[in-house]
Amino acid sequence: MKPLIKKLVHTPGPSGYESKIRDVIHDEIKTFVDESYVDALGNLIARKGSGDIDQSGAMETGNRHKIMLVAHMDEIGLIVTHVDENGFARFTTIGAVIPFLLPGGRVEFLNGSEGVIGLERLRRPRDVITIEQMFIDLGNTSRKDCPVRIGDVAVFERSFTELGDRLVSKAMDDRIGVAVLIKTIRQLEMTPHEIYFVFSVQEEVGVRGATTAAFGINPDLGLAVDVTGTGDTPKGIKMEVRLGQGPAIKVRDGKMLADPRVVDWMVRTAEDARIPFQYEILERGSTDARAIQITRAGVPVGGLTIPCRYVHTPSEMVDYNDINNAVRLLIELLNQPVELI
Repeated sequence: MKPLIKKLVHTPGPSGYESKIRDVIHDEIKTFVDESYVDALGNLIARKGSGDIDQSGAMETGNRHKIMLVAHMDEIGLIVTHVDENGFARFTTIGAVIPFLLPGGRVEFLNGSEGVIGLERLRRPRDVITIEQMFIDLGNTSRKDCPVRIGDVAVFERSFTELGDRLVSKAMDDRIGVAVLIKTIRQLEMTPHEIYFVFSVQEEVGVRGATTAAFGINPDLGLAVDVTGTGDTPKGIKMEVRLGQGPAIKVRDGKMLADPRVVDWMVRTAEDARIPFQYEILERGSTDARAIQITRAGVPVGGLTIPCRYVHTPSEMVDYNDINNAVRLLIELLNQPVELI
């Protein structure tokens, strides 16, 4: 699975510009699904199963569901707003970029150009750093020879690294969720359900892709696969999620309360299969599950999250065992009837 993860995180795809990563994902899944298509907003949607397979010979129709699983394929990035006479490019953010982490970082534009993020001299060293004080130096000397223009977009340039079982890269949020869904598609041989795997666009700028996809699919049940923060670093946030202790079952985040019946179903399944898991309560931030939950007349939803340190930085860290256990749990959830009690 590591070569797949490396390929995914190295493929650029900021919000609104997901075509390259979408093509990579489609190549990985196209022979393992019954149908796949791209909707008007750019979501890649793949269907597996039709919901009419009775594996046990005694399955009740009410236990067959149309299930939507979603992992967003976009990543945070930057977009050029102005190029000055000396060729320095000013920019704003795509998604929740953390300003004080940017100076000295490197970026790669979708046109192949590369640059370094510079910072104006601060009047007082302890001043709060803002986006307006930064620029991208592309090595040129004038506006005329600058290789980028207004509206060009960039992602952070940072290579994939293995630190034992810990994997580090930019864009783990949420390419690691994408990898989990790809692996699940490949390993799920049969299901009694009609499952829609959605690789959504524009999550980082307001769960836009999942909003339209959920409306079109109109699922009976939804699950978002994304990353979540951890509480296992020195003086970090107070949170009961740690790397290496299993994937997390979402109870609540900043904009969504998971359906208790879905949480119980996920917990029962994990315990029965002896798959390690954690409970997640994230006080800030949310996932595509929120969009599914409030589509049409409402949908019961939950979330399966991968613990991740340093979220929304160029070096996000996850644990390989958590990733594999997330795949195990999804397969257990999908290859049997769903009972929400």
